[in-house]
Amino acid sequence: MEPVNVLCIKWGRKYGPEYVNRLRSMVRRHLKRPHRFVCLTDDRSGIEPDIEVFDIPQVGFADFDQRLPWTFAHGWLKLTSFKRELYDLKGTTLFIDLDVVIVDSIDAFFEPPGEFVVIKEWDKRDGTGNTSVYRYTIGAHADALEYLAANKDKALSEVRNEQEFITGYLGRQGKVSYWPDSWCRSFKRHCVRPGILCWFQPPRLPEGAKIIAFHGKPNPPDAIAGESGKWYRKVHPTAWVAEHWR
Repeated sequence: MEPVNVLCIKWGRKYGPEYVNRLRSMVRRHLKRPHRFVCLTDDRSGIEPDIEVFDIPQVGFADFDQRLPWTFAHGWLKLTSFKRELYDLKGTTLFIDLDVVIVDSIDAFFEPPGEFVVIKEWDKRDGTGNTSVYRYTIGAHADALEYLAANKDKALSEVRNEQEFITGYLGRQGKVSYWPDSWCRSFKRHCVRPGILCWFQPPRLPEGAKIIAFHGKPNPPDAIAGESGKWYRKVHPTAWVAEHWR
């Protein structure tokens, strides 16, 4: 069986090294096929020694290479994963955000055909993908970075974030496809009980889910502790998050 890559990226101080370490542990438990687990980062401290770690790469776009402030917001540094030559990485690669909980086997994420396979954004109907989890081939979409470098002002005026940009750009090329809906679920949208029910019942684990995305607040440790981060949303301590986020 051909080895694959599992890639994550960590910058700044929003997520500590424990997020990388736990993601590696979850992937190890839930991915049977041979793989490399790689983290791109600007701070290697605290990351376990069995994890392959590389610097966030220089991509030939000054804004990214000089880390201008806008590149730190809204996921833009993820686009460095599309560099044409990314260290010695080759072939099929599954990118996974740090703020997820893997709850079942992820081998299936390497099975569906497609050039860029991504979550279909849950609250949009225009084809935008959610890049918490996407699969691609190293070097296959370097033209997206080149386009952004040459058309920064136009591109940024048309989108709010990195995922709108990349799925819009690749979508116009007919290269975007989506995971089955049940595979990737949002903790806030699909696990926390709706309306007043969230005050009386703990978050549920949706049937068929493989990865739960914790975008915004709460994060996995908040869900374990029963802290929602929002006054209007109650989150009871969630035992199944503690069971899997390790």
